Amino acid sequence: MSEQHHCRKESSMPFAQIYMLEGRTPEQKKAVIEKVTQALHEATSAPKESIRVWIHEMPKENWGIAGVSAKDLGR
Repeated sequence: MSEQHHCRKESSMPFAQIYMLEGRTPEQKKAVIEKVTQALHEATSAPKESIRVWIHEMPKENWGIAGVSAKDLGR
């Protein structure tokens, strides 16, 4: 492997941001982090240690669907 290619691969740090409505269990969020990490690892060959996953939990009253909040829709 060339030095240039090696450096570029080493500096690669995939970063995924996941937006979800609040209410998932810690176990569900753990599963999301594990599965997204695995998918990025498989798709990019990045080492799992370099992959970052950030879950943004959105309050249901802050998420609108067709002009109505998810909270008012009972989601």
